[in-house]
Amino acid sequence: MKTPILLIISFFLLLSCSKNEADESNQDSAYIDDDLAGPISRPKTGYGSNGSYEVAKISFPSPLYSGKNVEIFYPKGITSPKPVIFYSHPYGGEESAYNIGLYEFIAKKGYVVVFAPYPTTGVTVDERYDTLWQSFKKAVTDYPTIIDKKKVGFMGHSFGGGASFALAHKGFIDEGWGQNGRFIFAMAQWYSYEITQAELQSFPENTKLITQVYNDDVTNDHRLAIDIFKNINIPNSEKDFILIKKSVLPTFTYTAEHNLPNTQTSYDAYDYYGIYRLLDAMIDYSFNGNLTAKNVALGNGSKEQITMPSYNGQALSPLEVTDNPSPLYPQSKYAFQCGAVNNPRIANCN
Repeated sequence: MKTPILLIISFFLLLSCSKNEADESNQDSAYIDDDLAGPISRPKTGYGSNGSYEVAKISFPSPLYSGKNVEIFYPKGITSPKPVIFYSHPYGGEESAYNIGLYEFIAKKGYVVVFAPYPTTGVTVDERYDTLWQSFKKAVTDYPTIIDKKKVGFMGHSFGGGASFALAHKGFIDEGWGQNGRFIFAMAQWYSYEITQAELQSFPENTKLITQVYNDDVTNDHRLAIDIFKNINIPNSEKDFILIKKSVLPTFTYTAEHNLPNTQTSYDAYDYYGIYRLLDAMIDYSFNGNLTAKNVALGNGSKEQITMPSYNGQALSPLEVTDNPSPLYPQSKYAFQCGAVNNPRIANCN
């Protein structure tokens, strides 16, 4: 069962406002999957099942965060650059071990993921954004034999989920990344800085979006995600707003709290079926144009999208999908409310 380990440290946010070839001699050894918590295992086939690649990793010093490394996870042995996902971690999640299962999954499927740490304390929000951006940009510049900048996704959780929209706009508009495929995957997002209403209305037409919120989250007000989802210029056919609810089995509870997904405190079927499966399909649709994949990632509530696995005849709670989300709970439920003065988009709260 997951526990909200990032909740306490997240309150501190209120107080702080060149290489050309992959050098595999510097990479870490491949990681080994542990069994998932709970009675349900990972998918064996289809979207969400593990890929066949071994995982390689290469690191370089963060351009702005002294003493920390940016990490690139990629398929071992590749001979050409592969599509990339730039991941922005939650506040306090500076170590890749917190969500290593996600990064491994991406690399095993044949894609690249860049993990960039930013400081938890002692810096402003803008400085955190700049640390993420400069790290991503250096990865693209220094590792062109690993990263295909024509197929790009931005993914993030909590602070990183809110940041993903400004970062994606820089990448897609300012740098022209993603001309052959673009998407954003935002989870349990915090406030979104450095993105204007005009910029939200100027994303390229090939941009796709999955926004996820978790029913038991008491950290980030769902209105933050709803605001961006409704105001971005991506058409309903290319975006979905997804709610995940907990499932209670006789011997195990699959929770839908703020820290879903993570590998560190509990690595379970919700990580795979609720997040990895949809990400896998989103990548295939965005980068390869696979319409079967679209029906899973952006199925607008299709059976293939919302159905979760069963155990002993009891199905896990289906995903709830909409193009017109509305808040289910009062702002008072959350630590970070839409109506707080440090929300730069407070005018968009309903």
